[in-house]
Amino acid sequence: MGLGAFGRRLLAGALGGLAGGLVFGVLMAMVGILPMVAAMVGSSSLWVGFGVHLVISVLIGWGLTVPFARLLSGYGRAVLVGLAYGVVWWVLGPLVIMPAILGMPLFMVDGTNLMSLLGHLAYGAILALTATRVLKSHA
Repeated sequence: MGLGAFGRRLLAGALGGLAGGLVFGVLMAMVGILPMVAAMVGSSSLWVGFGVHLVISVLIGWGLTVPFARLLSGYGRAVLVGLAYGVVWWVLGPLVIMPAILGMPLFMVDGTNLMSLLGHLAYGAILALTATRVLKSHA
């Protein structure tokens, strides 16, 4: 018994989100951002921050693959879709949602947030490429 189309989309989003999230999480650890992510759930632990980040990474992965799997029809297109999706989540995540939760000013673009843009671009591309591979291998 196969996964079905919806199950494939969930699997693709989860695996793509984890793959992109792991790479982005390492970058976040290198620049010291993970404790700030942990602060969104009342912690300062690097490991809690990494765990929260990975959960968010999977949820965002599903946000791409469940409604938009058809956009991931080939690897070149997947990279473009992933980069665009990364920019959307860069604006939503570190410029709106995280500062709103932490009581900080919204839309503050500084060196840290510009580095975050690079991480979100990498995340989006890896998410989309991994998801495309999963969708193609389970078709």
